[in-house]
Amino acid sequence: MKKGLAIILLAVVAVAAYFIFFNKEEAQPAAPKQQPLAQSKNSDSFNIPFNNFLSAYYELKNALVEWDTAAASAGAAKLEQEAAKIPYEALSADATIVSTAKDFSNAVVAESMGIRGEPTIEGKRRSFFTLSENLYNLIRTVRYDQQVIYHVKCPMAFNDTEEAYWLSNVNEVINPYLGKKHPKYHSGMLACGSITDSVDYRQK
Repeated sequence: MKKGLAIILLAVVAVAAYFIFFNKEEAQPAAPKQQPLAQSKNSDSFNIPFNNFLSAYYELKNALVEWDTAAASAGAAKLEQEAAKIPYEALSADATIVSTAKDFSNAVVAESMGIRGEPTIEGKRRSFFTLSENLYNLIRTVRYDQQVIYHVKCPMAFNDTEEAYWLSNVNEVINPYLGKKHPKYHSGMLACGSITDSVDYRQK
């Protein structure tokens, strides 16, 4: 009887050892499947110059943060140059959308010229506000899908009572209307504002 129990016990141990040592691979979870790289709806021939165009806008914004009128004028001039290089005909869109995109782009250029012609920092900022809104509409028209763009509001951009907006490629408020060298607030209102929208056409 004891001999029979011993044989059964040995069999159980052998079966358990088999599952522990030989079936380890089956017990491990399967590796996640590699995801394909996201593809832009628009071609590189459009995306690359449009990225350069946005970079020029951010340079202009940063100049206003620093209260640097000369750098703001230079940034506006660069924005005009980069706008002229964008081939809107290369968009994957119909003729109406292409025409609308060109209209918004021309409005951005017009305000860039206004910034260069404005002698005061406040005048430049008012043109920058209008420019930013036209650029916001342009980005949505072309369905720009290279990165997230944030639409940010300052509730007291002008005279402490008038709101204005700007665009950012970072999820952080760095206010170009109040900036770092405000005569009243100095840099104390640099983070004043709130993100009101995020434009994200990237493929999920």
